[in-house]
Amino acid sequence: MSQLPSVSGDALALLSEWLPDNADPVRPQIQLATVDSSGRPDIRTVLLSEWSALGVYFHTDSRSRKVADLAANPAAAIEVLWPGFSRQLVIRGVAEVASAEEQADAYARRSPYLRQLAWLNTHEAAALSPAARADAWAEFSASHDIATIDAPATWIGFLVRPDRLTFWESNPIAPSHRTEYRLEADTWTEHHLPG
Repeated sequence: MSQLPSVSGDALALLSEWLPDNADPVRPQIQLATVDSSGRPDIRTVLLSEWSALGVYFHTDSRSRKVADLAANPAAAIEVLWPGFSRQLVIRGVAEVASAEEQADAYARRSPYLRQLAWLNTHEAAALSPAARADAWAEFSASHDIATIDAPATWIGFLVRPDRLTFWESNPIAPSHRTEYRLEADTWTEHHLPG
């Protein structure tokens, strides 16, 4: 499958205005929608790891349902919602596995809690009682240098290359408004839609 062209022009300018800088340690929560091998949709919350003109990145455990969904069907949609429902960005596109270098860099930027969670967020740990999970967490913390530990083999990242970007803005004194950019014949086209 050929790669989608990078985001450019006004669409890229809006992404730059709306999304946080990749150096900001506070990463926004996003909703990721996928479709499984039976055509059934699913949605869950993940962190937006970073973004570029290529698209947006998120990272997860390779054994997760979302990874199985993307292996069966790489189509994905992402929603970023601002507090107070003042803005909403919907990104539709195709997911691909991120490079090993990008995955390692993203893991290194995670908080100590999230780095450790990548190691301990397993089916085996989920089956433990709350007290046993807390004990396993404490034991891992005591026996590992979380600041320098590499990502587990199950750590994986994805780049969602967009083919549609929809920017929605509320307006307390006028109708809300959507500006949509669609990739049509390898060119980003702009459309204004009712809110």
